[in-house]
Amino acid sequence: MATVEANIIRSPFADTPAMPEFNTSNHLLGDRAALDAAWERDGYWFFRDVLDKDAIAAVRAEYMEVLNDLGVVEPGFSDLAVYNGASLDNYPIKMGGDPKIDPLLARYPADRFVVHPKIKAFFEELLGDEVVWVPNTEFHAVPPSGSNQPSRFNFVHADGPNNKGLKLRVAWIPIAPIDEAIGGLAVTEGLHRPRMGDFPRPSIGIDPADVPVDSWRRAEYQPGDLLMFTLESPHSGLANRSDRFFRMSMDIRCTRKSDGVPVVGTLAEVDPCAIAVDDDAGARHIFRLDEYTFFRVYRGRLTGMPVPLADIPAIAPIGERIFVAHENGRAVFVRPAH
Repeated sequence: MATVEANIIRSPFADTPAMPEFNTSNHLLGDRAALDAAWERDGYWFFRDVLDKDAIAAVRAEYMEVLNDLGVVEPGFSDLAVYNGASLDNYPIKMGGDPKIDPLLARYPADRFVVHPKIKAFFEELLGDEVVWVPNTEFHAVPPSGSNQPSRFNFVHADGPNNKGLKLRVAWIPIAPIDEAIGGLAVTEGLHRPRMGDFPRPSIGIDPADVPVDSWRRAEYQPGDLLMFTLESPHSGLANRSDRFFRMSMDIRCTRKSDGVPVVGTLAEVDPCAIAVDDDAGARHIFRLDEYTFFRVYRGRLTGMPVPLADIPAIAPIGERIFVAHENGRAVFVRPAH
């Protein structure tokens, strides 16, 4: 059983370092200068009990309906997903999943969540601007694995190397209680700015041994909590070592309207010099491509990114939804919507 001593979570698992809890930012709400200073210092904000519980419950209900339909949870629970021992050999909810296979990704509950009036108002007050959510959400319903996973860190990485040109913030949200055994998310503190002698941060992931062990932070999470962090902050999910409970969480990504709004739409045309995107209102946007365009084709394509300019016309996903960060008519970043 984990213990919390002087705001440090000590795990019973030998491969999990003791980690201080996050600095809590609730007392900074309403103070723009203090919020910005904490963001610049730590690379994250962590808030306790700030998101509307009804909005969270509506998302959790969608998770529970999917898990019940898959036949992997005990019936009769609404607040926790209790594993029933069914086979997980063909479990379809996975990181980097396909909405044609992953029923939770196909439902995309984030769409209903971000337009909830109380959620919309909170994020606008927090960021001091109109908030634009990009179609790049991860829905996690991670089954218990006991102690079978060889490392507690699932995948240490920073999102920035694979999302060049986007001024996004990641909002990681627990949907049900997440204790030490269930794991949740660990994020480094203060490592979001380049430093002399810094460790490598390749797009294919960071070697956990390279990350200073004293930089890791975590918490035991409750519905209503919010962890927001920068694209450059190294982080990792922690293996679910529970033998009973699924870990239910989602991470959604946003930008302030004043930071530039990506164009979201259907990729209509492409040639070696430009792409054309039709937005949902029917307007066509044409963006120049050049050697500095960071072009992604598949979410799982961690090697070979960005796609070389000469290869884009042959493999660009015509007819699929994408979003484009742009500047002065040039596509800075292109990736599939998800």
